[in-house]
Amino acid sequence: MVDAAACCSTHLIDGDGSFNATGLDKFMKEVKLGECGLSYAVVSIMGPQSSGKSTLLNHLFHTNFREMDAFKGRQVSVLSQTTKGIWMAHCAGIEPCTIVMDLEGTDGRERGEDDTAFEKQSALFALAVSDIVLINMWCHDIGREHAANKPLLKTVFQVMMRLFSPRKTTLIFVIRDKTRTPLENLEPVLREDIQKIWDSVPKPEAHKETPLSTFFNIQVVALSSFEEKEEQFKEQVANLRQRFYHSIAPGGLAGDRQGVVPASGFSFSAEQIWKVIKENRDLDLPAHKVMVATVRCEEIANEKYAAFVANKDWCELENTVKSELVPDLGKRLSAMLQTCFSGYDDETTFFEEGVRTCKRKQMEEKLLQLVQPSYHSTLGHIKSETLEKFNKAFESALSEGQGFAVAARDCKTSTMKLFDHQSEGAIIKQADWDTSKVREKCSNEIDAQIADVRNTKLTDLSTLYESKLKEALYGPVEALLQATNDDTWPAIRKLYKRETQTAVTECSAALSGYEMKEDSKKEFLSKLENHGRDIVEKKAKEEAGRVLSLMKERFVSIFNHDSDQMPRVWTGKEDIRAITKTARASSLRLLSVLAVIRLDGDADKIADILVLTLLDPTKVAVKSSTTNDPLASSTWEKIPASRTLITPVQCKSLWCQFQRETEYTVTQAISSQACYYLPNEANKRSSNWLPPPWAIAALFVLGFNEFITLLRNPLYLVMIFISYLLLKALWVQLDIGAEFRHGFVTYRNSVDFHQVCSYHLQSYEKTVGTRTKAHRTPKSSTQLLTNIEDNEFPYNNTGIAFDLYKLVI
Repeated sequence: MVDAAACCSTHLIDGDGSFNATGLDKFMKEVKLGECGLSYAVVSIMGPQSSGKSTLLNHLFHTNFREMDAFKGRQVSVLSQTTKGIWMAHCAGIEPCTIVMDLEGTDGRERGEDDTAFEKQSALFALAVSDIVLINMWCHDIGREHAANKPLLKTVFQVMMRLFSPRKTTLIFVIRDKTRTPLENLEPVLREDIQKIWDSVPKPEAHKETPLSTFFNIQVVALSSFEEKEEQFKEQVANLRQRFYHSIAPGGLAGDRQGVVPASGFSFSAEQIWKVIKENRDLDLPAHKVMVATVRCEEIANEKYAAFVANKDWCELENTVKSELVPDLGKRLSAMLQTCFSGYDDETTFFEEGVRTCKRKQMEEKLLQLVQPSYHSTLGHIKSETLEKFNKAFESALSEGQGFAVAARDCKTSTMKLFDHQSEGAIIKQADWDTSKVREKCSNEIDAQIADVRNTKLTDLSTLYESKLKEALYGPVEALLQATNDDTWPAIRKLYKRETQTAVTECSAALSGYEMKEDSKKEFLSKLENHGRDIVEKKAKEEAGRVLSLMKERFVSIFNHDSDQMPRVWTGKEDIRAITKTARASSLRLLSVLAVIRLDGDADKIADILVLTLLDPTKVAVKSSTTNDPLASSTWEKIPASRTLITPVQCKSLWCQFQRETEYTVTQAISSQACYYLPNEANKRSSNWLPPPWAIAALFVLGFNEFITLLRNPLYLVMIFISYLLLKALWVQLDIGAEFRHGFVTYRNSVDFHQVCSYHLQSYEKTVGTRTKAHRTPKSSTQLLTNIEDNEFPYNNTGIAFDLYKLVI
């Protein structure tokens, strides 16, 4: 009759009060109680020992509890106690899942009269965990003052008071071995006895006026004797069994039950209730319910968290997102999390709502903390990809000639839309995470990139037009400054304004694509204008730094070339003094032009001051007694120091150095004139050393007789020939030909010439002191004339050169 597999049982609490947690867990797994949620019922039975409780349960629920051997009866032996502690079994074939507990009988002689602690503990445990309690009692005890069921009822009602908030329990009084007395007559008597017992039980102040119906649903069932009327008993039990089908449904035996613990938490709840009862503490069922919900919900949450962490899909996704962008990360994570949360909700549906919600929130926080790094990594990948695409699009737009501001604005708008779209794919539904900070950071980085490119472009643009301006100004300004005249600075100003305006106009057109603010644009163009001015001023400073060299070049160019730029030949007809003055005046004009910067067009008197002071020093000497030297100053009048290139004192010093270094050129010119005139005169004299024609004719007429005599006497011819050879040898040896090269008169006066030259040379050496290192003082008039002819006169002094020139002549 009993299906052993279907009615799986376990010894829940042994006779010593030890709770079998392991056995209960195994029992729950076998009957799959944890999957039932709230759809389960717990039935327990209590009553006097050997009152047929186990027999009733076996027939009612098809269990296999141990029954007393009817032939042995109540033997005086411990072995006669069939049920020790509390047994639990699964009721086969009843829906919903029903668990039945068989409690140890009361008033048993095995524990004695004084050992009622376990009876009370087991009764309290049964009331705390059961939805339906069967109270087995004998029919003949109804109405008796000292009936066997009264101590049991007192125990039940007393322990009920220890529950802070008792759950409503259905009490089914099973009257065993019913007599002929109708149940309609027995039930009122029984209910009256139950009420008297309820009224007599001490109650807490809060429940003194509480009726019995608040805590219990009282029902009465009568069964015939199993031993005498077995078939009738079985029929009555079968009818009673039908009442346990759908017992928790509204209208069922336990349809109004309260404070049900979800099936998955039954094991922990039962263990904790028994622990509290064993410690003899009052059992606070609401607090216990919360405690059970807390522990169980936390266990379920931890299980779901561990399952999520070990999820293969999550592990692969976590590793992938570290190195690359996962487009549908949000969708995939949302699905995983939803599966986890749904599983938690399904398993904790019947636990205390506050506890369930709290633990769910904690689990959500843990899981979201777990996936948050992947979410941030994804946003980082999206940001990096957005920046990369912006750079490519921006570079492409600029290369196609699109305006900078328009290209920047359009590219940023398109890439930020892409960022928003990709960010939506990363959003996790269960997380209230905001992407605005990452979006703002991405936007700021794009703005920074635009600013960098903009600055680079503007710098390149500035460099381009600065180089163009330098190319347009540098060479022409240099040429104008080197070819100085009265119109030099006006020409430079005109060139500067024209080229600067051209550069500014072109640059302004190029800046139109940047949509710069007017102030910024003016500042940019102003820098370009200032750069042009700096180029002119820098070049002017360079030329002023080598003004002495330019002055000397200008002097030499004018002094050594005529008006047609042909080299001068010093023939003696040139006015060296006038030429020197003209060349020096031009050099002085160059000095006055480079003295100050005149880009602003302000008039000054620097040229007049320099001419008056340096070129006509005699006029200044006349006025020096009454006025100060105009060049004895470090600044020019009404000229700021920023525009001054050469100070008055520097001009005076440069002019003195210029005169010293150009004096040799003048002397060379004078020497060249002397060298050109002297050889011509000497050549004329040397060509007339023979006697004149008339003298030759006179000698021929007067010496005709002597010539005839010689012809007639050859001895004279031999003597004359020998004399000729001797005189020829003497002529060559004494170099008489060189003396006669300048004429007979010159030769005759050569002694006087040597004496005069020696006098003048000694006087000059005393005056000057040092002679030129490259030449030696002539030792003779012949060497002196040779030096003059070869333009190697060693003394840089115009006066002595003219004196010697006159002396030679």
